[in-house]
Amino acid sequence: MRWDNLSAPPDEGAPDGAAPAAPPLPLALPGAIARTFDTPGFVGMTFYEVQAKSIINRVPGASRVPFQWTINPYRGCSHACRYCLAGETPILMADGRTKPISELEPGDRIYGTERRGAYRRYVVTTVLDKWSTVKPAYRVMLEDGTTLVASGDHRFLSDRGWKYVTGAISGAGQRPYLTTNNRLIGTGRFAPPPKDSADYRRGYLCGMVRGDAHIGTYSYPHGRVYQFRLALADEEALGRTQRFLADVGVQTKRFSFAPVSANRRAITAIRTSKQRDIEAITELIRWPAEPSDDWRLGFLAGIFDAEGSCSRGVFRISSGDDEILDQTAAALSHFGFTWVLEDPGLPNQVRNIRLTGGLPARLRFFHLTDPAISRKRSIEGAALKCQAALRVVSIEALGLDLPLWDITTGTGDFIANGVVSHNCFARHTHTYLDLDAGADFDRKVIVKVNAGELVRRELAAPRWRGAHIAMGTNVDCYQRAEGRYRLMPPIIEALRDFANPFSILTKGTLILRDLPLLRQAAEVARVGLSYSVGFVDEALWRAVEPGTPSPRRRLDAVRQLTEAGFEVGVLMAPILPGLSDDDESIEATVAAVAAAGATSVTPLALHLRPGAREWYAHWLAREVPDLVPRYRQLYRAGAYAPQAYQRELTARVRIAARRHGLHRGEQGDNRKLPEPPPAPAEQLTLL
Repeated sequence: MRWDNLSAPPDEGAPDGAAPAAPPLPLALPGAIARTFDTPGFVGMTFYEVQAKSIINRVPGASRVPFQWTINPYRGCSHACRYCLAGETPILMADGRTKPISELEPGDRIYGTERRGAYRRYVVTTVLDKWSTVKPAYRVMLEDGTTLVASGDHRFLSDRGWKYVTGAISGAGQRPYLTTNNRLIGTGRFAPPPKDSADYRRGYLCGMVRGDAHIGTYSYPHGRVYQFRLALADEEALGRTQRFLADVGVQTKRFSFAPVSANRRAITAIRTSKQRDIEAITELIRWPAEPSDDWRLGFLAGIFDAEGSCSRGVFRISSGDDEILDQTAAALSHFGFTWVLEDPGLPNQVRNIRLTGGLPARLRFFHLTDPAISRKRSIEGAALKCQAALRVVSIEALGLDLPLWDITTGTGDFIANGVVSHNCFARHTHTYLDLDAGADFDRKVIVKVNAGELVRRELAAPRWRGAHIAMGTNVDCYQRAEGRYRLMPPIIEALRDFANPFSILTKGTLILRDLPLLRQAAEVARVGLSYSVGFVDEALWRAVEPGTPSPRRRLDAVRQLTEAGFEVGVLMAPILPGLSDDDESIEATVAAVAAAGATSVTPLALHLRPGAREWYAHWLAREVPDLVPRYRQLYRAGAYAPQAYQRELTARVRIAARRHGLHRGEQGDNRKLPEPPPAPAEQLTLL
């Protein structure tokens, strides 16, 4: 929902300890009351109290999510993200190139899609935010060989709508999920870019110079004159040519060739008139007797920049030179492209080589050869209607937890290795409030102070049919602010009174406050619940997690919930290398989790994001200096421990889990209680 339909509540009844503050109000929250609190737990946070006009919201996207309805009494939280794709997954950038998702940054321009008329079309959008964590990974294989590594929560666009990687046919985990009957939408896997080798550069220069440059030697009575000139309106190709020539010792000078006019862009040129340079260029563009693959790729890129065009989905390379046409056709055929030769019968004998195969072939050409001119690589407005071989062949659980990434974009999706991929929805909702999707999401919380009365009113509406409602899936409904605002009790009471099924995803012990209400609700409707306990060593907890509930308190919360008849899974995170990853610590933690009555345990090793990494490194050097070399080795590549370490850790925890009767994925129906939702991935960050 858009937030300009909110009005501010009267300035009365504020929680104890609150005082009106004067931070700037978001433009989309007219009249909202902004408050800060003096307590240490809320330092740096601002709460915007609003009167919402609705509270039970249908999830956007034609209900293609694991639930159709949600209640979010808060917007904004420090732990509400979903993380999806392996870091090396290539993302289609606005310049037509690709970049691994782990290397994207907010502000980057990439391709997304939007529906225009009868078709969904490619459009340029902006990366608004990016996050990462570790989650159980799955490999999705497609018919054309495309491989996608993602979490079970990730969604791809299929011929039957948005589908999660994994799901269930019925129960609380019911949601549309991929099967081998589905075909994903897109062009298929991206081709790898060419290597920047000497042969590639030589091939590029051959295509560019032969296609668009002037080179010659002229004899006059006073002597010989040597000339080389290349004039282009596109700086990208001119700059690349100048750099490649400089790499082999040919220095050129720039000059203005033609100024901008009403119907023409400004043209800049490079030139040289030195004999040795002309001789060197002549040698560089000589046709090779046996061209290498790198040369062919460079030549195709160069001749496309010089003589190619791609307009309205038609890709052509035009030339009146038979040798150029022959070399172009041979190189295209060598790499498996199909093409046709068109002769329009022009007096200058210019003919066209037209690439066939549609958008998949054009993108493959661009990625495989890497032409310099980005405007020619644009697919803006192209329809997603190609029939690529993207049928799902298999979906395989990898059996280990991997670093996975997600982004938020302006269109709500992006192109991951050639298929349309849904992005994280939670943080982007903050941009609707004229707040950013990064720091503001963590520090500026919108509080719907009338949530309880709205839930009761909307449940009583004749149009409401008693559908399952999910809470805590966007932001944690039991975040710290709930201790002051107490929005959940009236919400649960209303759900109980109307016997409406619901589920709660949280990591806070504050949920125990409402246990009597949860019990009452479970007697009349299906209620699903889910917790993070990385270790049980109290001294270690005080040293590294002093601001969180103690492991014993968290396990006690699990125990109380299970004794009340609820099934609860535990995320064993973070496991700290050298501190809590030994057999003794793992055994003690798994035993405590089992004794608390949890139904499953999922191990995750420590990962260190920027900020947390620096704090932890400082603490480690001060408290356990002997471990510093080990951590430098383990985390030398970034925020995550090596996969081999993660696999070994997972195996040892699973062995201990089997000894104690904890088997992941074997949860049954606990009376009226559905399978609990997955634990929040954001609990992995050590803060």
